[in-house]
Amino acid sequence: MRVDRVAILDWSTAGKPRLGKDSIWLGVADASGVAAENLPTRAQAEARLCALIDKTQAANEKLLIGVDFNLGFPAGFAQRLTGDARAASVWEWLAARVTDGSDNAHNLPHVAAEANAAFAGQGPFWGNGRKEDVAGLPRTRPELPEGLSAARRTEIAATGPGSRPKSTWQLSGAGAVGAQGLMGMAMLHRLRLRFPEHLSVWPFEEANAPVTVAEVYPSMLSAECRALCAFNPDMVTDEAQVRVLASALMNLSDTAELMDLREDAKLLVEEGWILGAGHQLTLRRAVPAMQEPPRLRDDCFAMPQGVDWVPVDEALERLRTALKPITTQETCRIGDAAGRVLAADCFARRSNPPRPNSAVDGYGFAHAATGEGPQRLPLVDGRAAAGQPYDGTVPQGAAVRILTGAILPDGVDTVVLEEDTASDGAAVVFDGPVKPFSNTRKAGEDVMEGALALPAGHRLRAPDIALLSALGVADVQTFRPLRVGVLSTGDEIIAAPHLPALPHQIWDANRPMLLTLARDWGYEAVDLGHAADDPEKIAARLSDGAKRADVILTSGGASAGDEDHVSALLRARGTLSSWRIALKPGRPLALALWEGTPVFGLPGNPVAALICALIFARPAFSLMAGAGWLNPQGFPVPAAFSKSKKPGRREYLRARLNADGAAEVFASEGSGRISGLSWADGLVELPDGAVQITPGTPVRYLPYSSLGLT
Repeated sequence: MRVDRVAILDWSTAGKPRLGKDSIWLGVADASGVAAENLPTRAQAEARLCALIDKTQAANEKLLIGVDFNLGFPAGFAQRLTGDARAASVWEWLAARVTDGSDNAHNLPHVAAEANAAFAGQGPFWGNGRKEDVAGLPRTRPELPEGLSAARRTEIAATGPGSRPKSTWQLSGAGAVGAQGLMGMAMLHRLRLRFPEHLSVWPFEEANAPVTVAEVYPSMLSAECRALCAFNPDMVTDEAQVRVLASALMNLSDTAELMDLREDAKLLVEEGWILGAGHQLTLRRAVPAMQEPPRLRDDCFAMPQGVDWVPVDEALERLRTALKPITTQETCRIGDAAGRVLAADCFARRSNPPRPNSAVDGYGFAHAATGEGPQRLPLVDGRAAAGQPYDGTVPQGAAVRILTGAILPDGVDTVVLEEDTASDGAAVVFDGPVKPFSNTRKAGEDVMEGALALPAGHRLRAPDIALLSALGVADVQTFRPLRVGVLSTGDEIIAAPHLPALPHQIWDANRPMLLTLARDWGYEAVDLGHAADDPEKIAARLSDGAKRADVILTSGGASAGDEDHVSALLRARGTLSSWRIALKPGRPLALALWEGTPVFGLPGNPVAALICALIFARPAFSLMAGAGWLNPQGFPVPAAFSKSKKPGRREYLRARLNADGAAEVFASEGSGRISGLSWADGLVELPDGAVQITPGTPVRYLPYSSLGLT
C-alpha cells in the first residue's frame, strides 16, 4: 500500500490537559518532511485526526494513521464480553460506555470494572490509580480468568524473544498501558462512524480505503529515537517516537511487506496485529538519514555580530549546538571495552540470575510442608552447590543441604539459614513459621533476559564490564575512541624538561598536561609536538593533526596580539572565531576549523589552559565521542576564605577541602602559579555577578574527580 501521508498518534490517558512528556503527540510526515505537535487533550487530538482525514478526502489522497495503543485483546476476551469474537465488537461496547470530556476527565476505571463483571472471579483488568476504591477493579494484579493470556501474539512478536510485553490488563502504575487501549478503541469507533466509507482498520479489514488505521509500537525504533534525542537534547522521547516512526513509514515505498501476515485469520480479527511486528529490521532500515550528524559548517563557531564578551553559559550552549558526534563505530570484545562509549543498546542474553537460587548457606525445602513451631524435615542424600546442581526432585516434607548461589532444586522454594537450624545428618530442625521464598533469589531478579542492560551513549566502566559479562554479552558496538591532538606553540617553549633552557625560555608544561588529560578522559591522545612562532611550521603541525586527530587542542597564541601566531594563522588560512569569554582565568578561547577538523585554541598560561580545557573541552569532547554533553557535578560547601568579587566574569579558584569540609583557596590567584593546580583538589566556582564571601558563606565546589581529573 502506497500512501501520501503518515500520521503517528502517541496516546495518553491523563486525567487533565497535559503537555510535554507523557502527553499526546502527533507526528505527520509527507513529501515535504515531518512535523510534530503536542496536543493537551484527547478531544483536540481526535479533532486533529478528523481534520487530517477531511484533508485526505478533499485531495483524493491516501493516509496511514498509526496509533500507539492496542486495538485488540488476547483471544477469548471479546467473545466473553460482547458475545462476538471480533475486536470491533469491543470498540463498540467501549464507545457506548466511555465518557471523555474536553478537559480529559473520564470514567475509565468504572468501565473497566464493568468489563471485569463479565468474568468469573475478579476479571482481567487491574490497577486503580485513583484515591477512592472502585468496586470491581482491584488495585493489584489478580489471577487471569481461565483461558485468557497475559499478552497477544503480536505483542510477543513486537518486543522480541525473551522480552516481557507490557500488559493490556494493567490500567495504572509503572509500565501501565492498558488504559490507553480502552480509551483509544472508543475513539476509533467514533472515527469509523464518522467516516464509514473512507476509513478501514488493519488487519481487521482490508487496507483499501483512503484512510487506514493501524496499531503501531514506536519502541521497535527505540535506538533511532534515542539517537534523535541525542542530537536534539531538548526533544522529549514521545516527540522523537512520532517523528521517527512517521518518517520511516513514509520513507517506505510500499507498506505491503509490513502488512504481509501469515497468521491465523480468526486470531487477527480478534487480537489484531502491530504494524511492523516481525519486520522490525525492514522498519529500521526505512528510517531516513535525518539522524546522521551533519558536517561542521565553516562558520559553526561564529558569534553573532556585536557580541564582545561571552558569558560562560552562553559559550557552553553555543559549543553544544555547533558540535556533533563525529566518531565511527567498531565492534569490541567486552574484555577490551573499558572506557569505550556504547554506540548501540546492550541487551541481556539471559536472565541474571538465570535460575532461582539460594542467597545463603542452609537447607532448602517446599514451604507448603512447614508450619508453626518446631519443624523437622528429613534430609535427602546429596547437596546443591554453586556450579553443582542437585540432580533430582526434593519430595515435599523433606529438605536438602544447599549452599549460597546454588540453583534451587525441583521441589524447593524456600531456604532456612544454616545458623537458624540444627542437624544430625539425617534431618534438619528449626523453628517455624518461615516466610515463603525466604533466602532465595528469583530468576531475573537482577536483569531479565532480553532487557536493556546499558543504553547507547554510556561510557563503559569496570562495573559495566562486570554486568555485561554476567549477562553473556561477549561483544559490544562502540564508537571509536575520540582522537585528541595536542600542539604547543611559542618561541619561548622548550619541548621537554631534559633539554637545556635559557633564562628567557620555559619548559613545556601544557602539552604533557593536556595529553594526560585526554587520556584520563578516555580518549586517544595524539602528540603533535611543539612548533615555534613560525606560521608555516604551525600550519604543517595543524595539517598533520587534521589527518591524525578528530579534534586539536593548541596552547599559546590564541589571543589577538602581535605574537599570537595561532589565531593569526587560523584567521588567514582557516576559519576562526575568537571568543572573549567572561571568565577568570582564561579569557581568550580560539575556536576554528582547520581542514575540516575542529581546533580549540587555549591560552598559553597553564592555569588558564587547564581551566578552559576542564570547562569547555571536556563537555565538548564527550559530545563528539558519542557520550553526550557532560555537566560537572558540584555541591555547596562553606567557604574558608574571604573575597569581594566584582560583577562581569565567572571565576574559578584553585581550592581544596580542609578537615572540616570547608573550601580553602590557593594563596595567590595569579594565573602563573602552576603549583596551585597541584595543591588543589578541585575548583570553587564563583557566579558571574558580584558576590561578597566571608568564612562560612556557601560556595559551589567542583572536585577534580567531577571534571575527569583522576
